[in-house]
Amino acid sequence: MTATAFRISVPDDVLDDLRSRLVRTRFTTASDTTAWAAGVDPGQLRDLVDHWAHGFDWRAAEAALNTFPHYLAEIAGARVHFVHLRAERPAGTPAPLPLVLTHGWPSSFVEMLAVARRLADPVGHGADAADAFDVVVPSLPGFLYSEPVRGPFTRRRVAEVWHALMTGTLGYDRFGAFGGDIGGGVTQWLGALYPGEVTGIHITSAVVTTDFRDQPPTAEEQAYLDALAAYDATDGGYSEIMCTRPDTLAAALADSPAGLLAWIIDKYREWSDCGGDLESQWDRDTILTVATLYWVTGTIGSSFQQYYHYPLNRPVPAVTVPAAVTLSHEPAYAGLPRSLTERVLTDLRHWSTPGRGGHFMAHEEPEQVADELRTFFRPLRSDG
Repeated sequence: MTATAFRISVPDDVLDDLRSRLVRTRFTTASDTTAWAAGVDPGQLRDLVDHWAHGFDWRAAEAALNTFPHYLAEIAGARVHFVHLRAERPAGTPAPLPLVLTHGWPSSFVEMLAVARRLADPVGHGADAADAFDVVVPSLPGFLYSEPVRGPFTRRRVAEVWHALMTGTLGYDRFGAFGGDIGGGVTQWLGALYPGEVTGIHITSAVVTTDFRDQPPTAEEQAYLDALAAYDATDGGYSEIMCTRPDTLAAALADSPAGLLAWIIDKYREWSDCGGDLESQWDRDTILTVATLYWVTGTIGSSFQQYYHYPLNRPVPAVTVPAAVTLSHEPAYAGLPRSLTERVLTDLRHWSTPGRGGHFMAHEEPEQVADELRTFFRPLRSDG
């Protein structure tokens, strides 16, 4: 399970084909007079597609991504892509703590890069050298440059692959884990399965157990669960089709970059802490970097696999390692009681509700996330 260096390099003909498709996009008309009421606003999509075709400089974005050290490794019969950023630390300072950061959907390793830089080089970002981390940022299986796992995509299976990456490929004896969305589920499974190697876990999308047989939900917990169900009724259409007809949707998105972009930005607007104004949180080139990576790797369809296989996931067992939650500021977690999380995270040492930073918190608020991670892991560095 050795790792080999890798650089992102998209052939010119792939970019030429992308541009040709973009300039020939056929746009729809809005179904509602209120922008975004029925999905992506056609006017805003048109503007983004025009910028993608005529203003976005992929080669500059590619060069910026390649300032990070990328690697590929074969684990359990599949290729895993990851960024491995080793700590910058002066001589005589403590050894860095290894930390794996896991993204979600419709995201990518790009979400974690700004946080990774801050964690690996604390002095360069105004923090203490003793808080340095060796940071590993993998691409989820089937996302971008990572191949799908063999067999079902479950959070537990990804945790098993990440454990092999951290301990087998990279040789770390102990490590911490952080993530949100799918990455949060993977992170919880890492803590549940490997308490001997996992120093602690930190999540932004808090788990809600579905097993209430032994202890029914309290009135506060039930109120939250009811509110979550009501929100899902208005937001869950995307999930239903990816869970039941992923290949039908993928056929359209793999052939239309504008359609792919619409599918992605619908969630970037809905789930991020942008107050409904997409470009108040996301600059165009950031959005288009993510969209281009999905397009050139042809992996939007394989990224749906974790939705199609979602029923195969089982509730996370009790996680006994030290845990932290920095709660995402998005509709799905509004009013979530700490007690629900404590049903699974039995040693919850850090609970924070900063009120900013949504589904893609590491991308939206990298300084906040870096500070939260340093704070939580600081007392754990000498444990074990």
